[in-house]
Order: sequence, then C-alpha cells, then structure tokens
Amino acid sequence: MQIKRILFPTDFSEGALNALPYAVEMAKAYGAKLYLLHVIYDIATASGLHVPHTSVDQMYSEMQQTAQKELERFGLKQREGLNDVEYSIKRGVPYEEILKFANENNIDLIVIATHGRKGLDRVLFGSTAERVVRNSSCPVLTIRG
Repeated sequence: MQIKRILFPTDFSEGALNALPYAVEMAKAYGAKLYLLHVIYDIATASGLHVPHTSVDQMYSEMQQTAQKELERFGLKQREGLNDVEYSIKRGVPYEEILKFANENNIDLIVIATHGRKGLDRVLFGSTAERVVRNSSCPVLTIRG
C-alpha cells in the first residue's frame, strides 16, 4: 500500500486541531502530500431554497477569504517541518465535497476528526465523518476529539 496523498478535512474545531498531528505524522512517515480542506456549508444547496444571488455570493466570497486565511494558519505549529501542503476551500455539503475532492485528487487516505455527537444533535446535524467513512473509495482514519 502506498500513501502519497493524505486529505485532512477541517472545520477549524478543537477536535480537528487535536486530529491534525495524526495526519501530519503520517504525511511525514510516508513522504506524502497533505491536503487541508475546508468546506463552507452551502445553505442554498443543502436546503434547496432559492436565495438572492447578489448578497449570497458576496457573503460566500467573504467567507472564502476568511476561511483561506484560517486554513493557512490552522495548526501551523503542528505542521512544522512539513513542506508539501496544499490548501483548498470548497462550497457545498461538507461530506459530498470531501468525497468529491478525494476522488478528483486520487487521495490515498482521509484523516478526519469526529465530534462524537449523540441524540438530538446527531439527528439534526448528522455526522460528516460517518458519511465520509460509509461512502469513501479510499481508507479513512477517524480521530475522536
């Protein structure tokens, strides 16, 4: 098994920050490229509602700029010594965009944090990590926060 491309999707949460060292250490051990991905949740796509484009496009543009800066700063200390890192911001339903990105970029391994939600939280928000595990065509390492 060769691991040359590792995807680490992040929501910038504490759980994701705690999971990042696993992805970094694996990237170092295998000499792999690390892809950091953040997905901006697209409310219009997820809900199917029509939202006026002008204000929404401006809002998402600002969100993307902020997310790009945050992604580049995210876990900087943990990523020390890792040179081959690529940053990507996507817009859509998180698990769908993660899977799409993994397929388009021939990702060998996805390392993703789990939140461990239960009860009503899980019903309302679902589990991005669970959906990625269930539908991924490559191995997924889940790290519980």
